[in-house]
Amino acid sequence: MANARALDKRRKSIRNIRKITRTMELIATARYKKAMDRAAAVTAYTDRLSQIVNSLADSGTEVRHPLLEQRENPQNGRLLTLSSNRGLCGGYNASVLRSTMPHISEMKSAVSNLLVDVSGKRGINGLKFRGVDTNDTFQQFEDQPGYDEVEKIASKYLELYVTGQMDRLDVIYTKFISTSRQQVTIETLLPFGSLDEGAGGASEDTNTQYEFQPSAESILEEVVPTSFKAKLFKCFLDSAVSEQVARMIAMKGATESAGDMIKQLSMTYNRARQSQITGEIMEIIGGVEALEG
Repeated sequence: MANARALDKRRKSIRNIRKITRTMELIATARYKKAMDRAAAVTAYTDRLSQIVNSLADSGTEVRHPLLEQRENPQNGRLLTLSSNRGLCGGYNASVLRSTMPHISEMKSAVSNLLVDVSGKRGINGLKFRGVDTNDTFQQFEDQPGYDEVEKIASKYLELYVTGQMDRLDVIYTKFISTSRQQVTIETLLPFGSLDEGAGGASEDTNTQYEFQPSAESILEEVVPTSFKAKLFKCFLDSAVSEQVARMIAMKGATESAGDMIKQLSMTYNRARQSQITGEIMEIIGGVEALEG
């Protein structure tokens, strides 16, 4: 039988761990709610921008924009993988890395030159461990990524694409669908191949006639880059929400497991303590009998 004192010490340690995991669960829940509100607002904004661009493209007017044109024989590709800076979030980062590795091979077969960018310390270290060389790395994003920081990255990608230094941009991130479902998603953001995918399934009458002031081209010149920046920002927000959900679920599971361990240790401790007390009583009785003898 295990020593009662050692069991009690272990039980106290697990209780302390349970307090920590419970606190982390509450923090993740609060951060999740804030991040989800931001993501919901940006989703509505992004969907509306996509509808506007689709309406312009389907209006019957000959409009052209570099970001809307598919390039033949793309040579330079770019892959951006979004992970987290911190751990203790279940299989969140592992799922992203599992999807990243085969997609790197797929992109290398499609383009002759591929650069891999990574956001998040876990993704940076994970790809380094797998022997993948990374180009740009970002570690400044937490549970509330700022639009200004994402816009800088988006502007750089736009410049590379317009100048011909990049022909394709793919993003791997964890898409938030619901509290019980988050899915690793791979999207090609450049060029804009299927704008209607971001419009939430909404469509407008393609026969509607539009009047453009001053021109459709000038409107597209503003709307299309803005739409791209909003989409990239939404990827970062979805990743942040999914990370907090994963951490919330992981910490809840850890808290419940700690509670089960404490119950089991308490039963073992009670049996050990009872056995110890019984032994002490038997020793006293034996001593009394020896004195009387």
